[in-house]
Order: sequence, then structure tokens, then C-alpha cells
Amino acid sequence: MSVSRKLFLTIASFIVAMSLVFTFVTEIVLRDALTLMVQSSRKKEVSELSKRFIDYYKKNKDSWNGVRQINISKEYRKGKQDTSILLFSKKLKLLYATEDANSEKATKYGIREVVRIDGQTIAFLYYYDPEIAYISKLRIGIQDSVKILPFAGATVFVLISLVVAYWLSKRLTTPLRLLIPIIDRLGEGQLGVQSPIVTNDEYGKVAQAFNKMSKQLQHAEDARKNLVADVAHELRTPLTIIQGKLDLIQQEGRSIEPENLLPMQDELIRLTRLVEDLHQLSLAETKKLPLDRKTTQFPSLLQRIIDRVTPDADSKEIKITLHYFTNTTVINVDPNRMTQVFLNLLINAVRYTPSGGSITLTVEEEIVQTQNKDFLRITITDTGAGIEPEHLPFLFNRFYRTDEARTRNSGGMGLGLAIAKEFVLAHKGTIDVKSSLGKGTTFIVKLPI
Repeated sequence: MSVSRKLFLTIASFIVAMSLVFTFVTEIVLRDALTLMVQSSRKKEVSELSKRFIDYYKKNKDSWNGVRQINISKEYRKGKQDTSILLFSKKLKLLYATEDANSEKATKYGIREVVRIDGQTIAFLYYYDPEIAYISKLRIGIQDSVKILPFAGATVFVLISLVVAYWLSKRLTTPLRLLIPIIDRLGEGQLGVQSPIVTNDEYGKVAQAFNKMSKQLQHAEDARKNLVADVAHELRTPLTIIQGKLDLIQQEGRSIEPENLLPMQDELIRLTRLVEDLHQLSLAETKKLPLDRKTTQFPSLLQRIIDRVTPDADSKEIKITLHYFTNTTVINVDPNRMTQVFLNLLINAVRYTPSGGSITLTVEEEIVQTQNKDFLRITITDTGAGIEPEHLPFLFNRFYRTDEARTRNSGGMGLGLAIAKEFVLAHKGTIDVKSSLGKGTTFIVKLPI
């Protein structure tokens, strides 16, 4: 059974049940109110009559024998023509009746009083006069009307409500019906397919979450497909070099000098580094990267990293400057991972900054209003040639190089920035890049305090 049908049946059942309850309660309440109205008009007279019969019953040793001898005084019936007073036993046997009493009218339109002694019913008393008959007929007419009008009104209400419930069930399940074929397409392998978002409620959030999941699946699938090609491409060169060297050694058929093994050792080191980088990157992308968080003096960490790249910077006469504009010196991070991040960024900055240039590191505190958190904002700005705008969106992709013509020895394997991004994300931070051709490049890292 579809969700819309279940929803419609649930709403319809509730509406019908509530309508029946309303009709039933209205009838009971109004019936009791009208009956009380009739009885209250002759309450005094009926009470006196009931007491008189009870007195007789007690004096006659709990028996109704001879009750017909009771004479209802003319003073009591004065001004009340056609008054009828009837007394019936528990078995509805007529025990007493006034002269000219109309039994049929009295039982149908009269006031019925249960005669009790100590809670035990001993008889039923009926009191009737023309005024009571008029009020009783009015009561019966109102009750009949009440039976019809609420039922008719409830019927109309139920019909209208069912139409509204049907429309509402269709309306509420429309986003789900739109999402189902999209889910089927995703199951068939159409990764990245997007569902239309037609509402801003929970259904809209489900559609947004689905769209995000679909994009992530497409991204993961693209990364999986590209990974084999990228790794094969990166492995081809060192493996070719090693194979060529080994073939040459076999062809010469003589002992090899140790210095001739150095190129193969360099390529083996490159292969080992590539495998290790890919391993670290895969752990970070799958959120399984182990982090050894420690309370770290961040100025000291940055200064040690700067000291490591200073010899290369000095050889190119590049000036590295650190500006610290915040009182926050301690931050909870994995110092080894952060060292790898900023060392990679500084090495790239030194590599692509011309001789005589400069690199500036700026550390300051920033409050992100949308997250209501404090971040440590670290910017690394160089005076290099800059990066072309079309390369910026892909700069943090694995194996991506802005210059395909550069050698691997001078340009690396294209994994450094991808690893740096994943390490920063593992710390719940962000990394971004801005660049202007001819003016330089700025990397911006934000780490939560």
C-alpha cells in the first residue's frame, strides 16, 4: 500500500470517528438537558407525590395492597385539568391511577419518576398534564431534529474532509514520488543524478541530502576511476627507468659499479614515497587518518618549519617573514600532520617564487559567524608568478599539475596539496587559495581554536 493511501485512510478514519463521537455526545447531552428541563417544571409536585406513595408503602408493611384507596386531593389538582397520575409496580403492573387518567399519554409524554426506598426501586410514578405534554412534545421534536441535523452536518463534513484529506495526502507525498524515480536511476548506476527540491520542509532536506550523497558518490567513483590511471601514469616513469637500467646491466654482462645503482635507488625511493603518500591520502579521504592531537605552541611550530626551508630560500635570496597578530599561541592539533601541511606550502612557495622575492606568513584570529567558532587564520603569501584562474578549482586534486611540461624532479608528483587539504579537513579546518597572475599566490588555512 502506498504512503499516500495509508495517509488518506488514517486521516479519513480519524475524521469519521470524530464525527460519530461528536454526533453521539451531542445527542446524549441535549437529551439529558431537555429531560431535566421537563422534570424541573413539576419537580415539587412529583416529589410530594413520590413521598406520599412511599409513606403509604411503609405504613402498609412494604405492600401496595389497597393503594387505590389513596385520594389525591382536589386542592392538589385544582387548576390542572386533565391531570393524570399513574403508579406502576416494578413489573410494570398498574397499581394506581387518578380518575380519567390517560395511560397512553401519561407514559409517552408524562414525567417518569423512579420511587425508591434506601436505594431499592419499589415503583414507577408517572405525572402528566397538558402543559407537561406540550413541553414533552417540544422535547421529542428537538431530539428528532438533533438526530438528523448533526448526522447530516457530520456527513457533509466527512465528505468535504475526505476530499481535503485525499488532496492533502497527494500533496504531502508529491516530493517522495518525485524522489523515487531519481533513486531508481541512482541504483541503476547514474551517479550524480539530482532530485528537484520543491519544498523547504523535511522532504526538501531529504532531497538535499540525497543530492549531496549522489554528488559524493559520483566524486568517489570518478576518483576511483582516475586513481588507477593516475597511479599507472606516475609509476610508469620510475619503473621504465629501473627496467632500462636492469636491461643494460644484463646486456653488458659485467659487474656493476655502486654509483650506477644510484639512479635505480632514487627511483625506488620515489616509488616508496608515492605509495606512502597515496596511503596517507586514502586514509584521510576515508576519515580513518589517525591524529595524535597535542597541545602545541603554534608560533614555535611555524618557526621550526620556516627554519627547515630557510636554506633553500637563502639560496634564492627569498625573504621569509612571520607576523603573529593574536594572543592565541596554543592550539590542539597533530603537530606532525600540521608540519607536513605547512612545510609543503612553504616548499611550493619557495619553489615558485623568483629570486629576490618574498614570502609572508600571517597568523590572526577569526570568528566565523555561521559556525559560531573561533579559528586561527594562517595565510602564506608569495610574490611568485601566480596561478592561472582555470587551474585554481583543481589545485587540490591528486596528481594535478598546473604545468604538465615540468619534470617530476622539479615539480613533485602532484600529491602534496591534496594531502595538505585532507589533513586540514581532518582537523575540522579549511584551506583555500587565491592567486593573481604576476602578483603572487596566497594560501589560507583556518584551524579551529
